[in-house]
Amino acid sequence: MKKQFLQKWSISKSGLRFLIIIILVTGVFFRFVNLDKKLYWGDEVFSSLRISGYMQSEMNEQLINGRLTSIEDLQKYQFPNGQKNTIDTIKGIILEDSQILPLYILMTRFWVEWFGNSVAVTRSFSAFISLLTFPCIYWLCQELFKSSLIGWVAIALVAVSPIHLVYAQEARAYSLGIVTILLSSAALLRAMRLKTKVSWCIYAATLSLGFYTHLFFALVAFAQGIYVVIIERFRLSKTSISYLLSSLAGFITFVPWIWIIITNLQPEAVAWANPKQTLFESITRWAGIFSRGFLDLGISPSDSEEHKIALIPFILIILALISYSIYVLCRRTSKKVWLFVLTLIGSVALPLLLVDFVFQKRYGTSRYTLPSILGIQLAVAYLFTTKLTSISSTVGQKKLWSLVVFMVIMAGVISCMLNSQAEIWWNKFPAQYQQYPKIAHIISQSNKPLLISDSSIIPSIQMLGHLVDPKVQFQLVDVNHLPEITNGFSDIFLFDSSDLLKSKIGEIYHSRLQKINDLLWKLTNSTQIF
Repeated sequence: MKKQFLQKWSISKSGLRFLIIIILVTGVFFRFVNLDKKLYWGDEVFSSLRISGYMQSEMNEQLINGRLTSIEDLQKYQFPNGQKNTIDTIKGIILEDSQILPLYILMTRFWVEWFGNSVAVTRSFSAFISLLTFPCIYWLCQELFKSSLIGWVAIALVAVSPIHLVYAQEARAYSLGIVTILLSSAALLRAMRLKTKVSWCIYAATLSLGFYTHLFFALVAFAQGIYVVIIERFRLSKTSISYLLSSLAGFITFVPWIWIIITNLQPEAVAWANPKQTLFESITRWAGIFSRGFLDLGISPSDSEEHKIALIPFILIILALISYSIYVLCRRTSKKVWLFVLTLIGSVALPLLLVDFVFQKRYGTSRYTLPSILGIQLAVAYLFTTKLTSISSTVGQKKLWSLVVFMVIMAGVISCMLNSQAEIWWNKFPAQYQQYPKIAHIISQSNKPLLISDSSIIPSIQMLGHLVDPKVQFQLVDVNHLPEITNGFSDIFLFDSSDLLKSKIGEIYHSRLQKINDLLWKLTNSTQIF
């Protein structure tokens, strides 16, 4: 296999390297373009709350009091400040979000403290971390395939992969999770090859990093254990013993946080996965999850059936390509290669598929299946490389596969272009939040607006706080309480308010409520205010 690659690689080395560098630069550009133009949605404002060091209970107590609140007051709970330190950040995670592991939050806090408070800076940490995906996947391909060419092709696929772009521009831990998965995978293969104490210590360190990045990394680590056991033929060999000791060392470092999770369970954090799913809904969702590694036109469950139907042929082609890639990988590589890729694909996909189809939950989401998508992209990288460089391939076959590679790369580039220009993408729940930018624009057009709400600050009010003009004032009240509205405002709006607040405020202030949309109302014809 290596000889076949080298023969072609030596001939087209400079040209192919130049093309991949262009693709790589394109991918880097898309990761940083318009970082602050996209909706800062619910999950991200939760991340920012944790980064600030405040707890949600503190924020609610200090802001939901009927007093006037400025944008600056809201952003106190979104960015670091001198009143809260790193210990407060860790305390907030432990008490209110123990399932959110601390490594990403702490690293981002230091990043924002160093470079400044803004949405673009907060997101730029994820974008910067995502750049480490390129050397890490190259290293993994070197260890797995013993081929630099497959590593370069994998870099090209990942650079313009739409799913990698989505999470490279989100203030969450998924980009860091991708890097830790690739690091631990490459470190494991290196340790199995070198069989030295240092290499196994490095693997243990990558496990510790992964455990403190995302809970689902434990599934990846378990799959790696299955791989070692099978490769070593269930024998207690030197490699098996070294692996067990390294895994134990990595796991021990995570035991304190396991205890924190057990003693601070927050089952409401995953309540979103409880709604039942039909078999057809689960199948279509999983098909979309796997296809987004190569093509993503922003279609979400809230889009029209016509858009979804139009996407079916493309999804079927991508699924066929994935299936054929895995077939070729299993037929043409050694057990050490194909088994590693299959265990990586199955590490998260198999448990989530079981939960989805047996218990009819919907834990299977793109952000949780990133390890599986990485495994698929490794298989596709191997397929493309073998088809383009194999000496047994005819000229016609190479032209055909060159066209396939071109189409896959272009599908990724087009997907990234569409994403870069969009204010809200499918991962930000457009069915729920697509009105927020329009609402912010309406409110900000007023000369001196006041926004009244008894909705939750996280995520609704904080999301809107990142969108509206700094001149907007907020008045946040608890449910069943009415605000005391002062004079001096040009326009007064009610946002996502309860029926009681809407009915009582109109009655007390002799005002009529004008409905602007499902979430926004405006007070008019008042004789006591304005």
